[in-house]
Amino acid sequence: MNDANILIVDDERAIVEMVATVLRKEGFSSIDTASSGEDALALCERKRYDLVLLDIMMPGASGLEICPFIRRTTDAPILFLTARSSDFDVLSGFAVGGDDYIKKPFNPLEVVARVRAQLRKVSRTTTTAVVDHADTIYNFGRFQVDEAKAALFVEGKQVHCPALVFQLLVFLCKHPNRVFSKSELYERVWGESMLNDDNTVMVHIHRIRERVELDPSNPQYIVNVRGIGYKLVTANNAGAGGQYAT
Repeated sequence: MNDANILIVDDERAIVEMVATVLRKEGFSSIDTASSGEDALALCERKRYDLVLLDIMMPGASGLEICPFIRRTTDAPILFLTARSSDFDVLSGFAVGGDDYIKKPFNPLEVVARVRAQLRKVSRTTTTAVVDHADTIYNFGRFQVDEAKAALFVEGKQVHCPALVFQLLVFLCKHPNRVFSKSELYERVWGESMLNDDNTVMVHIHRIRERVELDPSNPQYIVNVRGIGYKLVTANNAGAGGQYAT
C-alpha cells in the first residue's frame, strides 16, 4: 500500500506541502504534486496514479472540470479537497467521478486515514479479480456480472465500471431481493461507518442504474424501497409495478 503513486492537486502551496509531508511521514514515498488542473492532466497522461487528491476551486480549470478527464485515464480513487460543503457541491463531485471528499480546513491525519481506506478498498477489488478464478457469474437477463473477471456485461457488451461501483453491484447481486439501508450498504461495501453521510451510497446507486437500467429514471432492477433502502430485484420481480419508489 505504501508504494502507491499519489497525486496531490491544489493551488495552495502550503496545503500541498503539508499533505505531502504527512503522507511521507506515514510511509508513502511516491508523491507528485500539481498546482493547476492543466498540470494535473499532463501528469496523468504520463504516469499511472493509484490515488488522486484533487482541489475543487483552482484558477483555470477547476477540479470538477478536470475530474472526468482524469477518470478516463484511471479507475483510481479521486478524493476532492473542498471548502464547499453544500449537498449540491458534494453531489456534483460524485457525479463527475469522485469517490470521496474532504472538507477544508481538515486535519492532515484525516487525509491519511481516508487515503488508506480508499487504497484498501482498491486492493480488495484487485485481489478478488486476480485471485478468485471461480466461475461466479450473476445473470439478471439484461445484464451479467462476472465477479472473477471483475466485468459487467449489458446486453452482451462489456461496460466500464469503476471499482467501488462494481463492488456495490456485486454485493447486491449476492443478495437479490433483500433490502439494505444506506448505512448497511456503506458498512458492508466501504467497510466503515457512514457517519451521517448517505450521499456516497446514493450516487453509486445512480452510477449502477446508468449502466444496467434501460431507463435509469424508472429503474426496474436497482429499486428504492421507500423509507427503508435499496435492493436488486430478480428478473421475475423486475417491473412489479407500484410497490417500489424510485
